[in-house]
Amino acid sequence: MTVDLSTLVDTENGLINRTVFTDPVIYEQELQRIFARCWTFLCHESQLGRPGDFFTTYMGEDPVIVVRRRDGSLGCFLNSCRHRGMRVCRADTGNTKVFTCTYHGWSYDTDGKLKNVPYEREAYYDEIDKSKWGLTEVARLDTYKGLVFATWDPTAPSLLEYLGDFCWYLDGLVDRRAGGTEVVGGVQRWRFKGNWKLAAEQFASDNYHAPSSHASAIAALTKDVDKQVARLGRNDGAQFSSDLGHATGFSLGKNLEHKLLGRGFPRILVDYQLSIWDEVVERLGEDRFLGPATSGHANVFPNFAYLPGFQTLRVWHPKGPDEMEIYAWVLVDKDAPAEVKEAQRRFAQLTFGASGILEQDDGENWAEIQRNLRGAITRREPFNYQMGLGHEWTEDGRYPGRLGWYASEQAARGFYRRYVQLMEAETFPTEAPKGPAVRSGRPDNGGIR
Repeated sequence: MTVDLSTLVDTENGLINRTVFTDPVIYEQELQRIFARCWTFLCHESQLGRPGDFFTTYMGEDPVIVVRRRDGSLGCFLNSCRHRGMRVCRADTGNTKVFTCTYHGWSYDTDGKLKNVPYEREAYYDEIDKSKWGLTEVARLDTYKGLVFATWDPTAPSLLEYLGDFCWYLDGLVDRRAGGTEVVGGVQRWRFKGNWKLAAEQFASDNYHAPSSHASAIAALTKDVDKQVARLGRNDGAQFSSDLGHATGFSLGKNLEHKLLGRGFPRILVDYQLSIWDEVVERLGEDRFLGPATSGHANVFPNFAYLPGFQTLRVWHPKGPDEMEIYAWVLVDKDAPAEVKEAQRRFAQLTFGASGILEQDDGENWAEIQRNLRGAITRREPFNYQMGLGHEWTEDGRYPGRLGWYASEQAARGFYRRYVQLMEAETFPTEAPKGPAVRSGRPDNGGIR
């Protein structure tokens, strides 16, 4: 059974039926047509430095193991024994030569091959063909500048094609310095009540909530409280939306030091950004460094998000229609000094860690929305996604793609256009949905100053 999402999601008029966030049938359709098809972020290559290093995570609700094989390549396998389905790896991370199911003892090597079956001679009479019973491997695995992705769909486009025009913005996170990036401090995990799309769409499109939701957090981080909170509400900047569902929003301003200090960044991190100015500008250009490389929010469809500057990566793992589990990493420039890496780790955890002062604001919002959606009358009213409708533009000369003002919902509409396309398609669509026609060049009253 499938649901016709076109009757529930009207991106042309900016209206979305609330049952999209509650219906178990729709959720099952998401697992089949979104998470069993799309490229999913797994981890960072720096977590898998040696042969045998592994990391366990999820693709949708399917548990998987990402592992560095003996030949140095990466593999990703369903974390489910072929005998009775038990997880063959119950650790979060580590190093191993074999994965052994604790139920009946079937063992697999880091290539996913079945190597040992207890009582193979006595119980199976040497008749089991172990070559046919290895771990189920993903259809494709690839990396983008340290970020590891995989897909179950052999017909999905390549990772580069899947990321498409968003790569220009993503490079502001992962290609700032010649040494690349690495994660520090391990992985934090926690759960929130709330449908996974509430988080994904916010990181794709929603800067609008910042002055209301995060005023107390900004007060705790800065001295000029009133001035900084007011500045959150009138940021000069832009929002980018890809036809592929990816999106980012970012603030601007020529004074990088002023911008970072105004968001509560510690002095050591501000000084570091200033110290690498010439190197980053040479690689990315000044406009990208001042914008999407140091500020804002982003979401790679469907559920991989990050915050430039704060340097938090996260995945919104769906856990039913009304709950999600967050996996969060701290990303740093590999060539940064040790004291800068530690300061970045501490600042990311202070703000967007499991108990982060800004993270709690977001979690409370998502949980409250989900609680309200239990009501029959509440579910009758559509959500409004009309901010900036009809006021988008493209190719303004500095930032490529479909753009809107920083406070806009055009990227959320783009997210749901792609969502509906995938949910309705029997196979992976060969072309992305096209958004409404937009003017070429920034309008006179546009958000980029």
